[in-house]
Amino acid sequence: MTNITRLHHALPLSPAINKAVTELDTAIAKAIDAAKAAGLPQGLVVSILHGHAHLQTNIMVS
Repeated sequence: MTNITRLHHALPLSPAINKAVTELDTAIAKAIDAAKAAGLPQGLVVSILHGHAHLQTNIMVS
């Protein structure tokens, strides 16, 4: 995902958080690649990711 621009937080983030974000991004990209290689339709991949994002948003605001 070399064409992605990262937005930076207003305050500096610790190296541990930066490392965790990078690892999360890498894991998500690998999972998407594996899903595409297995033949999952792109719309299904997007809907699964959207569902997880929605769930996490609900948890944050609850």
